Amino acid sequence: MEELDVNVSSSEGFGIAEKIVLLTFISAVILMAILGNLLVMVAVCRDRQLRKIKTNYFIVSLAFADLLVSVLVMPFGAIELVQDNWIYGEMFCLVRTSLDVLLTTASILHLCCISLDRYYAICCQPLVYRNKMTPLRIAVMLGGCWVIPTFISFLPIMQGWNSIGIIDLIQQRQFNKASNSTYCIFMVNKPYAITCSVVAFYIPFFLMVLAYYRIYVTAREHARQIRVLQRAGAPTDGRQHHPDQHSTHRMKTETKAAKTLCIIMGCFCLCWAPFFITNIVDPFINYTVPGKLWTAFLWLGYINSGLNPFLYAFLNKSFRRAFLIILCCGDERYRRPSILGQTVPCSTTTINGSTHVLRH
Repeated sequence: MEELDVNVSSSEGFGIAEKIVLLTFISAVILMAILGNLLVMVAVCRDRQLRKIKTNYFIVSLAFADLLVSVLVMPFGAIELVQDNWIYGEMFCLVRTSLDVLLTTASILHLCCISLDRYYAICCQPLVYRNKMTPLRIAVMLGGCWVIPTFISFLPIMQGWNSIGIIDLIQQRQFNKASNSTYCIFMVNKPYAITCSVVAFYIPFFLMVLAYYRIYVTAREHARQIRVLQRAGAPTDGRQHHPDQHSTHRMKTETKAAKTLCIIMGCFCLCWAPFFITNIVDPFINYTVPGKLWTAFLWLGYINSGLNPFLYAFLNKSFRRAFLIILCCGDERYRRPSILGQTVPCSTTTINGSTHVLRH
């Protein structure tokens, strides 16, 4: 999903067997990203209940950004990687690089907005959430996810601000005399590396960690309060009770919440931390990071665009039901059950858009 810096500085080439394996893997990543994100967008468009949930506006916009990454960015990167040559010219190289930075940064900023939306929904009172997340504020946040990345993508890249002081080094790496190959090189100077990494990764990362930590603490507190209420309301007629049933359900809910948050943050860090750490370090060690390592870290970030539909939608029961309806051509077995049929009292807590039921 992302971004920025040095792409493939000096391609060392791959053997035939390596290219076949690489092409198969990359094709699977691109296909997974396209189909997964398309499915998310179609599900929200067709399901009226999903459209009523504010968080899903961020998820749809995130899916659109990730879809563009998989259609406009990944294929050209894959072609250059496999062919060991860039054949589309210098201007299109700048456009492709700018789109890369724009779309992957937009994807990360959407993840940050989703975490903030969930924070307000879970850690604040319902009235506070409604006042905070108004349609206007949601529109502003979505607009910011798309506008802010332009200031670290098209604007500086087209103006050449990222290459100030390292133009000679870039020109050396753009052409390989031994193989007579040309490469789409994206190298950045120290100011650009620091600025873009902070805006595109470190600030969103800090906000996401803070938000999800507070969400986890609040979810545990909610579960504890429900347990206390259950004990206080327990019958006193001397009959045998089974408090372990409530305790077990509470523990399962807490465990699921913890696993969900750990999976989200774990995948985000695993996919993008290597790239952005290297992105800042490389200019300070005279651009000595190997080209293949850069490529591996960059594609690890791209994989996140294919994982996002699974993390932010497939883990949600409402989305899963909508997906089954789409994939099974409207099979009635997967239709939403009537609300009037629900007779079991329960309390709910929402983790990352997924509703977890705590039955009394």
